[in-house]
Amino acid sequence: MAARRITASSINWSSLAERVPPNQKSNFQAFKSKSDVYLRSVIANPEEAPKIDWAYYKKLIPIPGLVDKFQSSYDALKVPYPTENLTPQIEVQAKETKAEIERFIKSSNDRITEYNKKIAHLKSLLPYDQMTMEDYREAFPDEALDPINRPTFWPHLPEDQLGYKPKDAPPSDH
Repeated sequence: MAARRITASSINWSSLAERVPPNQKSNFQAFKSKSDVYLRSVIANPEEAPKIDWAYYKKLIPIPGLVDKFQSSYDALKVPYPTENLTPQIEVQAKETKAEIERFIKSSNDRITEYNKKIAHLKSLLPYDQMTMEDYREAFPDEALDPINRPTFWPHLPEDQLGYKPKDAPPSDH
């Protein structure tokens, strides 16, 4: 893969800035300024190294063959461009993240549907200030006081009832 000359940033900074939370704006600005400084330093340098005038050095240096040796060594020198091998890993990570996002969206939509059903049920009820205790027991049979079938002690809270066991209590042996 041949190296290509960087002449402009390929990052859409304004689009990226829209996604940065307010508490991270200063970090984002610092990152952008570092990126801009790097880009300016790359653009300030020429694309290719300046050509060496070997004839000038052959006239100047009296040792025969020394300049030719340096020239052949210099021409044989090839600095390898680093190979890019992280794209497959990034693509796998992107697919995993996309699948995770899709699962989150599906579960969120399921929760929204369930909450909308609860809202519709609540809207179909009488307003609380117009309900009697019987109306409340019909609307919420699990939460309403039922002194005949499920008598409770005042103040009618679960932890004040006989046989109450906290959810985080260890199981008893007897």
